[in-house]
Amino acid sequence: MAFDSMGFDSRLESGFHSLGYEGTRPVQGAVIPLALEGHDVVACAETGTGKTLAFAAPIIERLLSETPGYGDPAREHYTRALILAPTRELAVQIEDSLVGLTYHTPVTSAAVFGGVEMGPQERALQAGVDIVVATPGRLMDHMRHSNTDFVRVQMLVLDEADRMMDMGFWPDVQKIMSALPPDRQTLLFSATLPGEIQRMATEMLKSPRYVQVGTRGAAARTIDHQMVQVENGQKIDWLATFAKRESDGPVLVFVRRKIDADRVTRSLIGKSIKAAALHADRTQQERLSAVEGFRSGRLPVLVATDIAARGLDIEGIAHVINFEVPDSPETYVHRVGRTGRSGASGHAVTLVSPHEQRAWSAVEAAIGIRAR
Repeated sequence: MAFDSMGFDSRLESGFHSLGYEGTRPVQGAVIPLALEGHDVVACAETGTGKTLAFAAPIIERLLSETPGYGDPAREHYTRALILAPTRELAVQIEDSLVGLTYHTPVTSAAVFGGVEMGPQERALQAGVDIVVATPGRLMDHMRHSNTDFVRVQMLVLDEADRMMDMGFWPDVQKIMSALPPDRQTLLFSATLPGEIQRMATEMLKSPRYVQVGTRGAAARTIDHQMVQVENGQKIDWLATFAKRESDGPVLVFVRRKIDADRVTRSLIGKSIKAAALHADRTQQERLSAVEGFRSGRLPVLVATDIAARGLDIEGIAHVINFEVPDSPETYVHRVGRTGRSGASGHAVTLVSPHEQRAWSAVEAAIGIRAR
């Protein structure tokens, strides 16, 4: 469906054109009409399917069509939409998308996340920016300091709800939801739908419409899956050889522990490969620098833990390398979903030592893939 045919405000359409959006992707085509009609929505979709635009466009359209509108002296400065995301990286990326989409409009937005000073965020919240994008933990900090005023919030988005639950944010999410007006519209997006999320949707959403795009909990069909048998002690050498000789684009490497991210990164740098580590113990500036270096191509290899890389949305990641077998099928799906996005082809490699073979077979069986 062409965006031009969906009746959006001309100022938002200009944002679509500026960012190169012409037609909807499946999740957008399914969610946007329901959201514009005012329905609560629960959307389960594969990673990399364009979910940000599926909720950003209806939010901006609703704000632009409000009465009193922008420029009307009767309009009050209140936050009208709240978007919750599991990680600071995802919050920043959503805010970047909002900035592009609202460039030709008077709609304002701000990102609220940890690792930086609260002062600028406090001023934005108290000024009443239209859209707040926040991580649950930092938003709770502001709520405890009475920096927020959400009495006029009309729309709530829970992005990557399953990961917020995995990361232990679910109690904060529920507290935040309880503090919002009960007549709000809620859009929930998740790659999987665990029982607790389904129960919450039944209890706290109003007759939600359910959208399923692709196979629930499955990896994108555009990804080529490969398994390489290699001894633990030889994995660094294999990775270095791959990065130097065989990769034809950015390489995102996943490890389980922060200490492993640092160790693998140091080893690659020692072999004259430009790389950076991304994990929760790095400062906000270090994390942003690592992501931006990877995004720009200055750093061809990024070594990350699962929590740090959750929601990482960088175009053109050619390869995802699992340095060890992921601890669950869901983790595998989230990891490899960083490649093969927006319909592009992707390549996922899992390094499997002899003692990991059984765990790898379980992952294959659960997801329904057969790696070459």
